[in-house]
Amino acid sequence: QVQLQESGGGLVQAGGSLRLSCAASGRTFSSYPMGWFRQAPGKEREFVAGISWKGGSTAYTDSVKGRFTISRDNAKNTVYLQMSSLKPEDTAVYYCAAQRYYTGTYDYTRDYAYWGQGTQVTVSS
Repeated sequence: QVQLQESGGGLVQAGGSLRLSCAASGRTFSSYPMGWFRQAPGKEREFVAGISWKGGSTAYTDSVKGRFTISRDNAKNTVYLQMSSLKPEDTAVYYCAAQRYYTGTYDYTRDYAYWGQGTQVTVSS
């Protein structure tokens, strides 16, 4: 069992930066591929970024490429999402999630077994 807790959300002006953190409990965190998703009001939860269990492979949705960076520190049981050049359309609740094993893709919510409670990111124009 893995428990995930996001932090680092907040209110920021367009063009600003935030770093989200996701702290995980459990000894097997380092073996789990991880992902960040977001959900805006009235919209479905969407994939943002994913990272392999060692951190050597990452993936991003097109709208955040070049602006967001996912990373992990397995010694600290933490995964990060560095967000830069934020836009109002990035406003959403951001969730981290863990796969029990790599399914071949990071994109689908159905592939993730564990989810955090989410942290709100609001970008003002």
